[in-house]
Amino acid sequence: MLIRLTLAMVLGLAAGYAQDGPPARPRGPFDPPPGFGGGRPGVRFLGAEAGRSSRVVKNAPYTADMVTERVQTLTDGNRIRQTASARMYRDSEGRTRREQALNSLGGLAPGANLPTVVFIDDPVAGSTYALNTRERTATKSPRSAGGRGMERAASGGGLRPHQEGWLGNNLKSEALGRQTIEGLPADGTRTTFTIPAGRVGNDQPLLVVTETWYSQDLQAVVLARRSDPRSGETVTRLANISRSEPARALFEIPGDFKVTEGPRRMLLGSER
Repeated sequence: MLIRLTLAMVLGLAAGYAQDGPPARPRGPFDPPPGFGGGRPGVRFLGAEAGRSSRVVKNAPYTADMVTERVQTLTDGNRIRQTASARMYRDSEGRTRREQALNSLGGLAPGANLPTVVFIDDPVAGSTYALNTRERTATKSPRSAGGRGMERAASGGGLRPHQEGWLGNNLKSEALGRQTIEGLPADGTRTTFTIPAGRVGNDQPLLVVTETWYSQDLQAVVLARRSDPRSGETVTRLANISRSEPARALFEIPGDFKVTEGPRRMLLGSER
């Protein structure tokens, strides 16, 4: 009963979030580490945050594992390490599929034999789907591409107008050149955001450093690192990348699944 309730809650909250690979833009300075909340109550996916974008990428198919690792060092020297992976697919029409094990959920039924859920975003059909592979059910929601909006605040909401001034004054970016990552040329960018003393109750300034490596060939970030003294270090990367066209059936709902209609969800994001 607990597992079924957890599964229903996860699918209900996440039905509109099937997106492609790591994000097509560097995460904003207010964004939480990938997969660790962002203001949404109840459920946290380790690694699921990466890749939320309304941008549709065509003619750049791939299959890969998205691996997310977070390391947090506590004041007593103890270290908390969390690792999760998801299987990612994108076809030439811009359809995406993410297969995520529910065992990657933080704080929900640890150690339980939970199933894998599948999230499909189909911009051709204008729909997103969340599939429960154990119950053979799917939730279908209309795909509504959102505007660019403003960077999300640490609380999970939008950037407040009074923050815009001090944000720009404390944000610096630098190009890191080009490296080959997972066999692909990738351009690096390091963004350093300084939180002034007293802004969040801090005695001294805090530095939040985000490093992203973007592949023009893949049209995706293949490696992202984020270091935040409040939450530790998070690394998200694509591994085992294949540029072959995924099977079309991966982006279709199996005929024996029971499909129910879900609410419209706005997919917010911005192009790189």
